[in-house]
Amino acid sequence: MSACIVGWGHSRFGRLAQSLESLISEVAREAIADAGIAAGDVDAIWLGHFNGGFVRGTFSSSLVLQADDDLRWKPATRVENACATGAAAVFSAIDAIEAGRVRIALVVGAEKMSAVSTAETTRILGAASYDDEAGRGMSFPGLFAEIAQAYFAKYGDHSRTLARIAAKNHANGVNNPWAQIRKDLGFEFCNTVSENNPLIAAPLRKTDCSLISDGAAAIILADEATARSMRKAVRIRGHAQVNDFLPMARHDMAALEGPRRAWSQALAAARCSLGDLSLLEVHDCFTIAELLLYEALGLAAPGEGARAIDSGMVYADGSLPVNPSGGLKAKGHPIGATGVSMHVLAAMQLCGVAGDMQVRSPQLAGILNMGGTAVANYASILEATA
Repeated sequence: MSACIVGWGHSRFGRLAQSLESLISEVAREAIADAGIAAGDVDAIWLGHFNGGFVRGTFSSSLVLQADDDLRWKPATRVENACATGAAAVFSAIDAIEAGRVRIALVVGAEKMSAVSTAETTRILGAASYDDEAGRGMSFPGLFAEIAQAYFAKYGDHSRTLARIAAKNHANGVNNPWAQIRKDLGFEFCNTVSENNPLIAAPLRKTDCSLISDGAAAIILADEATARSMRKAVRIRGHAQVNDFLPMARHDMAALEGPRRAWSQALAAARCSLGDLSLLEVHDCFTIAELLLYEALGLAAPGEGARAIDSGMVYADGSLPVNPSGGLKAKGHPIGATGVSMHVLAAMQLCGVAGDMQVRSPQLAGILNMGGTAVANYASILEATA
């Protein structure tokens, strides 16, 4: 029994005055209304919320009930899996629907990151790495800088490629009404170290790094039989989760093996190939991650990821647009919301309601949400239904 996305809600991403509770309630109400159901029709709730110290409260699952009194007494569960927290919540709901335990599920992903300092944010996120890495003071910019260094050592300096990825995603973000940065920064700015674009962890510049963001997104999932009576439905045609070892020392630093395996399994489950897809939303927490995902997902051979952007393939008007939303780079990266947001944006594309972000006649969309340094990897294939 397949699960289908039948409604969604999405907040603006950025440094917002809203509280976590307000963000959760806003998108939950929006998703319920968009699906054309009553709150009482929801059978169960999953909240993707990383937290880790961004806000004081750690018991957030029932905050979703604040959206509507008719959600009271519904089972609600908080899910966390680093930067893949949102997809983890989506997959938990899919599993319950496919098991026949749930007919209609509400999934919310939310994060409030801006209430603490940048230094504290770096520390909180760093705690999602292996103890030995965190213990030697490694931040995630530092960890992904090491990945970039390993890739450059093996395949040559690709700083210009990273700048092209950043410029592409910022140009796409202009068309996303929810994006944190809606400004086309251009290649030259992204490719130049300057006062406004300093090195964060060599070779990564500020424009190579995703943003500190507040925000939330929500979806309503229904079983396929129920979805047939809804106003719209986007089928989860295939999905897969793969976890890798936590220590980076046990990974090939110049490749993303976990995403490659999750992606291969999701394509097999969906009974399709890369050539069948119309667009991708992938986890560009750093530009080096998007470059390596080109290779992990089969857009290019190992060491040749630059060809995907040099050919124009991955641009919004290319044969396989990657991150037409602007990705984490321009849209923002509120940890718990990211994976849910990816599913919302892909579903909008497939329903033809993505506004200025809309790609041409999409039929299938791929999603790759990644937690940590390619440790928790979630891949989905979404299909438009008639």
